[in-house]
Amino acid sequence: MFNKSKKEKDTYGIVGLGRFGYALAIELATSGADLLVLDRDEEKVRELREYTESAYVVKSLDKKSLSETGIQNCDVAVVCIGEQMDTSILTTLNLVSLGIPTVISKATSIEHGEILEKLGAEVVYPEHDMAVRLAHRLEASRTLDFIQLSEKLNISKFLIPERIVGKTVLSVNLRGRFGINIIALENNGALIETVAPDYVFEKGDIMFVSGSKEGLNRLAEWSEKA
Repeated sequence: MFNKSKKEKDTYGIVGLGRFGYALAIELATSGADLLVLDRDEEKVRELREYTESAYVVKSLDKKSLSETGIQNCDVAVVCIGEQMDTSILTTLNLVSLGIPTVISKATSIEHGEILEKLGAEVVYPEHDMAVRLAHRLEASRTLDFIQLSEKLNISKFLIPERIVGKTVLSVNLRGRFGINIIALENNGALIETVAPDYVFEKGDIMFVSGSKEGLNRLAEWSEKA
């Protein structure tokens, strides 16, 4: 049975080792997190034992079977069984009823997500989120990454255009032009967290900016113009 360590860091339980669950488990394990993983596929579980001792084969995801693994001792449990909606819903219900502080469940549709939310889970839409991020990277070649926090607030990692090299933050006025705020700048590998108005942009600088999707798209279009 999995028992939480005496360390103060959060512990995570991953149920389902499909592509999403497997990648999430590897990422958490390599970052040093305490991790419990469950799946019915013995080969996948065996592979994950290279990253965590708490990797178990479970043939049933009923409340009793889940409890026997010790997953109720985790701070966060993530249900990665989006494709089998009935199993996803029942597993989420069981994990919530076990009293786990945070249960996060993968959904494959809005309807699926609404049911999971009503059960008390936080919902993620991995395929949709990946599609949004890819679309933004394709829309603007200078956009290095994109994260949608809400409909009105997004964060982008953005390679500065040639047209603003040598100009100050104040003179470029991204906030006035596009409603965009500069959160931080990366200059020659060094991160500048507080960007002064008199900072002069240098070639190769990377901006971390926040704003609406419309504002970020307008910035991208403006950046591509000569």
